Amino acid sequence: MPGTTSTGPGSPGAETATAAHPRRWVALAIIAVAQLMVVLDATIVNIALPQAQADLAITDADRQWVVTAYTLTFGGLLLLGGRIADYWGRKRTFLVGMAGFALASAVGGLATNGGMLFAARALQGAFGALLAPASLALLTVLFTETRERAKAFAVYGGIAGGGSAVGLLLGGVLTEYADWRWCLLVNIPIAAVALAAAIPLVPESRAHGDTRYDVPGALVVTAGLVSLVYGFTRAAEDGWEATATITFIVAGVALLATFVLIELRSSHPLLPMRILLDRNRSGAYLASTLIGAGLFGAFLFLTFYFQVVLRYTPLEAGLASLPVTVGVLLAAGGASQLLPRVGAKPLMLGGAALAAVGMLVLTQIDVHTSFVTHLLPAQVVLGLGLGFTFVPLSSLALYAVPEHDAGAASATLNATQQIGGSLGTALLNTMYTSAVTGYLATRVPGPATQVRALVHGYSVAFAWGAGLILLSGLTTLILIKVHRQDVPAGGAVHIG
Repeated sequence: MPGTTSTGPGSPGAETATAAHPRRWVALAIIAVAQLMVVLDATIVNIALPQAQADLAITDADRQWVVTAYTLTFGGLLLLGGRIADYWGRKRTFLVGMAGFALASAVGGLATNGGMLFAARALQGAFGALLAPASLALLTVLFTETRERAKAFAVYGGIAGGGSAVGLLLGGVLTEYADWRWCLLVNIPIAAVALAAAIPLVPESRAHGDTRYDVPGALVVTAGLVSLVYGFTRAAEDGWEATATITFIVAGVALLATFVLIELRSSHPLLPMRILLDRNRSGAYLASTLIGAGLFGAFLFLTFYFQVVLRYTPLEAGLASLPVTVGVLLAAGGASQLLPRVGAKPLMLGGAALAAVGMLVLTQIDVHTSFVTHLLPAQVVLGLGLGFTFVPLSSLALYAVPEHDAGAASATLNATQQIGGSLGTALLNTMYTSAVTGYLATRVPGPATQVRALVHGYSVAFAWGAGLILLSGLTTLILIKVHRQDVPAGGAVHIG
């Protein structure tokens, strides 16, 4: 799951090395539990969403807020969360983030309407933006010896990858045999155990120096993204030419432009603009945004297709979604070996092509599509393409970055994935809704027509997802010019 890694002044790596903490391995286990909770939440809710939508009478146009309310606040506040963790205290931030995440999960699990669930998901994202960077910063401080740090980050990265699969399965089990609400309520006992252990066992640490925060930047960028997403949502209901649609989209663009001006003039910017000045890094961030946009939306509609059209149970839908994760993990291992030999650009171009092919195969679904001969290979190809893309993206995000900007550069990559996912989910959901409405308007109404309209809508959403991923490949082709020998190997893999 996205987080931050800091290695510059005012960050973990800037502190004087001290003797290894005696309880560092116990602390790793506690941090791993908290990380698992956050990673689970990224996929577990997708499986529960069809039942939650029906139970709370959420419209098709509004259901994307269950996903985007979380990813918007998480991505928009992630950089600020990393700064708060460094200067307010990493343990304190970790504890507050975990407690707040559990409280928000409780509100969501007890939601009586869509608005309450959306608000709870936004709170989860806000507290997740504290928890994720604090977790990673604590690991950086606790493990100062190179080999031990590598082992600790291997555990952390393994949870980031494997947790997605666990979330799919656990979401299916809880939704099918208990209730969709437990997909949120399950965070409470996990957080309680981690909190009880963290208070006495995890040490406190903080950075020193300039402790000012770029709160205006964080608020403006988050407001701008929310306005954009809401504009897309209004387009699904009122059309692209409606006054409300245009107003919110224009306001969102204006707020994002204001964010850039704030960062240029701030003495302590949330996102130093110098990070974006290198064409290779900016190309990586833009490609990450576009891939996140195509990926998040596709996962949402795949879940609905499994459960609404193919009538899979939630558990079956969770199992049926695993091939993408398997493909990602397989390709990530291969990409780590190939990166030093072939370089980042060929891997990213090949990965984008593979992922787009997988998505385009999904556009050919119908009411009775075979899982084994169609959906399984399409998902594996999609996962392989994403895996070949994620690894070089992680390395390019840190290409030629000054040491004091490393943490911000890494966090920016994670934030772009979440922000891209927010915008893409909203956009694809709008395209889906418009496609279904248009299909029904020209056909004789009836149950069979309704199902075919849904399938048509999912196909259109997958086509847009493929287009966004192809656009990320075009971005790579045009902007990224880095040579093979200049890219650091061993970048982390981020899934979901």
